[in-house]
Amino acid sequence: MPLRGSPPAAHQAGDGWADGTKAKQRTRTAGFGAHGARVRGGRRAERLAPYVLVAPAVLVIVAFRLIPLLMGVNFSFTGDGERDGQAVGPDNYVELFEDPLFGTALRNVGLLVLLLPVAVAIPGLLATFIYLRVPGHRFYRSVYFFPAVLSPVIVGAIFNLLLAFDGPLNAALGNVGIDPVDWLGDPDVAMFTVVGVHVWATFGMALVVFLAGFSTLDSTLLDAARVDGASLPRVIWHVIIPGLSRTIQFVFVTTMIGMLTSMFGLLYVMTSGGPEGSTYLPEYYIWIQQGQMNRPALASAASTVLFLLMLVVGLAQIGLLRRAGREK
Repeated sequence: MPLRGSPPAAHQAGDGWADGTKAKQRTRTAGFGAHGARVRGGRRAERLAPYVLVAPAVLVIVAFRLIPLLMGVNFSFTGDGERDGQAVGPDNYVELFEDPLFGTALRNVGLLVLLLPVAVAIPGLLATFIYLRVPGHRFYRSVYFFPAVLSPVIVGAIFNLLLAFDGPLNAALGNVGIDPVDWLGDPDVAMFTVVGVHVWATFGMALVVFLAGFSTLDSTLLDAARVDGASLPRVIWHVIIPGLSRTIQFVFVTTMIGMLTSMFGLLYVMTSGGPEGSTYLPEYYIWIQQGQMNRPALASAASTVLFLLMLVVGLAQIGLLRRAGREK
């Protein structure tokens, strides 16, 4: 018999089972809590991972691009020569826009903007033909990219020989009854000549970008267009261009930046800014002011204007291309 005042055995066993169940529940709850904390920590790490990966590139851009840019903008409001280091307000910008050579450079920028669609269409069409596997497309891919590996100095020297007034190109034109053209000595022709050489020398990189964009294009759309009997121009206009809209935007912006900032070598070798200053571009003007005229503050003002031009033109191009894509 159980002693008086002691609980029944069944009741004691029941209490032990209840206590064990509660202990298991507490253990399970603690386990779930730890698992939940690990899940929350993992999600937080996933959210932070992109920022951690991008951080080194951002630091490099800030240290070597943004900070020098801001320092250059600040330096453009100081003086040169006797007023070196003194704050002069907008005097450099006033002098800049009164300089006829800088005015010519800005007009040439407008010419580049007008010629930009041609500079983008050429590699785009060639990439289209390669993607459609025209005969010899592998050979053409290598040939088209070859000029991109040449130095601008080498390219300029080669075309100086080809485009000389008594050079082989004018000799070939004379054989068919066409008068010789002063490709590099005529102020009305020289800028078009240099831009044409630059496009020839650099379109290989845009070609590679277009070919990469074609790899993301839905081939079933092209097959459906062929089945419907669509002509090549219609396929390009209604299938390829809408499908490559992001690639075209990228090529437009990078080509424009390249034309504004990567033509110095050709200009220096082929025309040196002539004839009569007709081939000046902002980057060549900046080099003249900094390297020959010893006007670093004025050169900084010209650099700031060039940066703003690239920013405005790039944003305008992206806006127009996006609007055209929505209309299609």
